[in-house]
Amino acid sequence: MSESATRTGALFIIAAPSGAGKTSLVRRLVATLPELLVSVSHTTRAPRPHERHEVDYYFVSEEEFNALLEQNRFLEHATVFDHSYATSRAWVEQQLAQGQDVILEIDWQGAQQVRSRLDDTVSIFILPPSLDALEQRLLKRGDDADSMRRRLREAVSDIEHCDEYDYLVVNDEFDRALEQLAAIIIATRHNYRRQRVRHQKLLQEILQQH
Repeated sequence: MSESATRTGALFIIAAPSGAGKTSLVRRLVATLPELLVSVSHTTRAPRPHERHEVDYYFVSEEEFNALLEQNRFLEHATVFDHSYATSRAWVEQQLAQGQDVILEIDWQGAQQVRSRLDDTVSIFILPPSLDALEQRLLKRGDDADSMRRRLREAVSDIEHCDEYDYLVVNDEFDRALEQLAAIIIATRHNYRRQRVRHQKLLQEILQQH
């Protein structure tokens, strides 16, 4: 039996205001650490040119989204910038049961819902080094003036909820922020409760020798 099959995976919530670099950090994190998956969200917004269905998001219509919502198929859902987003309940539960650690990239609304439904979560908020730095990142992304002003207002609203999270990481220097995120995940994997389940046989063998 594989090690992952003997344990339940950990669920990580990672949130940040738009433009804080969350997606880039999570992509590098998943490429660096084994047995770590990112949940693919459902959304009603149109795909961007580089995005692929079932890879970046499940792109669905408002009617499809609402039908899934009525069927209680989502672990959480939220409206962000006039579009609906949600996380598949069945997919997350299946991955955790198989010992996979899962990252949810969701906002504070979704984070509140997940924490109310699942006790065993670890939540991380990624903070930009300043609003000026966030504005510069949004400018580089090509956001128009109206969109940027709205995103900055939403960023302040998001940051007001950062005290609801277990950890705070400032994305001032990318590699340092990545190292801090990896440290949180590795530490969670090695807390006593999880290690006790993973190494139950070893502990029994050692203790039975006395």
